[in-house]
Amino acid sequence: MSISSPLIALSAAAAAASSEAPPAWLQFLPLVAMGLIFWFLIIRPQMRRQKEHQAKVASLQKGDQVVTAGGLIGKVLRVDEHYVDLELAPNVKVKAVKSTIGDIVPPGSTQPAND
Repeated sequence: MSISSPLIALSAAAAAASSEAPPAWLQFLPLVAMGLIFWFLIIRPQMRRQKEHQAKVASLQKGDQVVTAGGLIGKVLRVDEHYVDLELAPNVKVKAVKSTIGDIVPPGSTQPAND
């Protein structure tokens, strides 16, 4: 047996002992951090916007001026559980799904198109 053989075996054992795997929870830490970042930057703000939109739609009243998701501006004539009757122009009435109302326009904020 040569002298180099035990030294090689000893150095291999030392290298294996020094390169132990990190704890399992440390390996999942980056995934947890990415999940938290995703939650706070994307999911929470979207949930807040959705709640605000639902509150706006629930507070619709006759006489409100609204903008639909399609970009039409109209005056609310009647509010139902699922539908809203809108007047887009004199004698032009449409029925829209309540959830497609994009926003409520404050009174006096729009100007006629021909001015």
